[in-house]
Amino acid sequence: MADEIQKKQGTLIIIGGHEDRDPSGERMILKEVARRIRGGKLVLATVASHSPEGYFDDYEKGFADLEIGNLVELYVEDRTEASDRKKLDAIDDASGIFFSGGDQLRITSQIGDTGVEAKVRALYERGGVIAGTSAGASAMSDTMLVRGTSSETHRIGDLHMAPGLGLIRDVIIDQHFAERGRFGRLLGAVAHNPRVLGIGIDEDTAAVVEGDELYVIGSGAVYVVDGEHVSHSNVAEARPERVLSMHDVRVHVLGTGDGFNIAKRRPIPSRQGS
Repeated sequence: MADEIQKKQGTLIIIGGHEDRDPSGERMILKEVARRIRGGKLVLATVASHSPEGYFDDYEKGFADLEIGNLVELYVEDRTEASDRKKLDAIDDASGIFFSGGDQLRITSQIGDTGVEAKVRALYERGGVIAGTSAGASAMSDTMLVRGTSSETHRIGDLHMAPGLGLIRDVIIDQHFAERGRFGRLLGAVAHNPRVLGIGIDEDTAAVVEGDELYVIGSGAVYVVDGEHVSHSNVAEARPERVLSMHDVRVHVLGTGDGFNIAKRRPIPSRQGS
C-alpha cells in the first residue's frame, strides 16, 4: 500500500534561489519545470513576499517561450483569503505550482492548514509538480530553517526553526547556501536532530525529488549533511554563545547530474556520466 501511495506522488523541484530567468540565458531550472508540467497550467505563488509586485512579470518573461499552457499568480494577503473560492479554483486544474522567494514564515502562517495548503497537497498527490525557490524551498520540509547567522562559525543559540509544509520529510533545507556561507547553520540544524538530513542548495541550482531520490540540476552544488553517525555533539550541554562542536559528521557534495537516495543516505552515480 505504501508503494502505491508513493507512486501517486509528484515531483518536488527545490531551488536554492536566484535561478536563471533571463530569456537569453540557459534557464536550466525553468526549463525543467516547463518540461515536467508538459504544457499545463502553472500557478506562481508569491505568498512569501510582503510586496509581490514585479515577481509575476519577471517569471512571465522567463517562461514566455518554454511552452507552458498558462501562468497565473496566486497571492494571499492574509489567512482569510486562503479560503477564497477563486484562489482555490486556480489550483484545481493546475499541473504545477511554483513558490517564489521572500519569507518562508509568510508561506506557512498564511496558507498552513487552509484550503490553499490542502489544494497544494492534493496537486502533489495526484502527480503534479511543486517547485519552490529560496523561501519557497525552505518551506517544503516538515521543519524549516527561518533564521540563523550566516558566514561564520555556528553558535549554539543562534538558530530558529519552525514547522514547514511537510511535502518532504526527515530533511531540513537551506538555500543561497555557498553564496551566503550557510554551512555552519545547517550543521547546527542537524545537530538538533541527527535523524534529519541537512540539504544545502546553491543559487541557480535545484534538487529534483521523486520518491526517495533526488538529483541535481543547475550551475552550483547541493550539499547533504548526514549526522547519523555523529559521535559527539555539545548542542544540548553548552551555553548558547558557545561554538557548536560535532564529531564524525558526513558531508556529500553533489553537482549537476549527481543523485542521492534519501532513505538509504547514499549518493547515486551521475546521470551525465564522466
